[in-house]
Amino acid sequence: MTASRITFVGLVLMATAVNAAPTSKPATKPPAVATATAARAPALPALTAAQIVERNVNARGGLAAWKAVQAMSWSGKMGAGGTTYMTVSPKGQLQQKERAEMQLPYRLEFKRPLQSRLELDFHGQTAVQVYDGVKGWKRRPYLGRDEWQPYSADELQQAAAEPGIDGYLIDYASKGTKVESAGTDMVEGHPAYKLKMTRKDGQVRQVWVDGQSFLDLKVDGAPRRLDGKLHAVTVFLRDYRSEHGLMIPHLQETVVQGVAKTEKVTIESVTVNPQLDDARFTNAK
Repeated sequence: MTASRITFVGLVLMATAVNAAPTSKPATKPPAVATATAARAPALPALTAAQIVERNVNARGGLAAWKAVQAMSWSGKMGAGGTTYMTVSPKGQLQQKERAEMQLPYRLEFKRPLQSRLELDFHGQTAVQVYDGVKGWKRRPYLGRDEWQPYSADELQQAAAEPGIDGYLIDYASKGTKVESAGTDMVEGHPAYKLKMTRKDGQVRQVWVDGQSFLDLKVDGAPRRLDGKLHAVTVFLRDYRSEHGLMIPHLQETVVQGVAKTEKVTIESVTVNPQLDDARFTNAK
């Protein structure tokens, strides 16, 4: 997970257990997502990938400001997806209705280089996931799993692939990432530059950068394994606000290919450089 977007293993694992299972038909996209792309690429000033990244970094608060961040914590709400139920209409007909999406309180902590801790409240219980940069553990009492369980091989691979506290583009070269221009695109009505990122481990991700504000609008998430298959993941970033001089999206919506419901995460509070003991990122607490 990064401090600029929720794409890491923490919320993904929690959401997978709470949200509805994937459907057999393509998902019906919400209005905001349905307009994410257009048939014709928009015209934007010609910029190199390096120029786009430089403007993105400056728009997000600047390289020096992000390098000064050693830890960060968030709290807010995570949508767990709506549920459906059957009822009888006044005319005696069986009909399906949908309950409103649950909003689950969460607390998320990051510490350089790749440590993370997520706490999620669900049905009066608190689930916890921690990653120390090498190993990860999870405890999900709402599934009857009160003991710490290690991350699976897929979960470890996903956690290790996270870009760190400052995201994909800031200081990308030092992380061994190669960034290339991939043209332009429309994202929710915004003309955007599209960047292709190739990590040092060979994994490829794409980032869409707003052609006006130069803030990230959309990113590829790590593919999610559901029903034995990998599903593409896209994360939309909205409602940017300044937190201690750092621009952070306070609303993030994840779309999983083949899953009808999207997942929304809101940030209500941000703390920069809290004192976090390393033990918080292990199964010791």
